[in-house]
This record gives sequence, structure tokens and C-alpha cells, in this order.
Amino acid sequence: QVQLVESGGGLVQAGGSLRLSCAASGRTFSSRAMAWFRQVPGKEREFVAKITWSGGYTYYGDSVKGRFTISKDNAKNTMFLQMNSLKPEDTAVYYCAADSSLVLRQVNPTDWGQGTQVTVSS
Repeated sequence: QVQLVESGGGLVQAGGSLRLSCAASGRTFSSRAMAWFRQVPGKEREFVAKITWSGGYTYYGDSVKGRFTISKDNAKNTMFLQMNSLKPEDTAVYYCAADSSLVLRQVNPTDWGQGTQVTVSS
């Protein structure tokens, strides 16, 4: 099992920026990649971005392309999500996940963090 702890959420005005972090520990060697998802109450969890464990490849959901950047500090087993040009529709609980998929454009979450709230005011 992989333990994941998110941080960095908060309240920001539209057009602003936030940086989320996700620290991984435990059986991290079982993961092929890490990913970010987000969820609004009453809706399905939405894929945001994915990065391979080495950090060499990334993949983004259409709604965040060009605004969000996923990255990883391998030495610290920590993943980041830099969110720029935030919009009110980006408001959600953001979750990080360990991913066992070998295919870049597919995600198979195996473990989840507890989530961090991001609120974008208009």
C-alpha cells in the first residue's frame, strides 16, 4: 500500500495560482505513475493529470491543458500540481493517486490521498 498526503489547497481569486503537493510513502515501488484527480459534490471524480514515476512523461485532462503543470521530485517522492489561470470551475477537492497503469493515457488508481480543497472565487 502507498500512503499519500496532499497539501497546498486553499482559496484563491479567479486568474490566480496555487501549487498542490502530494508526498508518497510506503510501497511506492509498486506504482508506475502518480496522478491528480478532482471531484465536485454530486459529480464523478475527474482525471486532471498524470506523471510517470520517473517523471519523464506527463498526460493532462482537456480541461486543464495549458494551465496546469504536473511535476515530481523523485528524491523526495513528492508530486506537485502547479495550477495557473484558475477559474471558478476548477473549484473541487483535489486528490492524488498512485497509478499502476503501464499506459500513459490510462489511469488505474490503486491508492488515494485524503484530498485537499481548492476554491476559486469569481
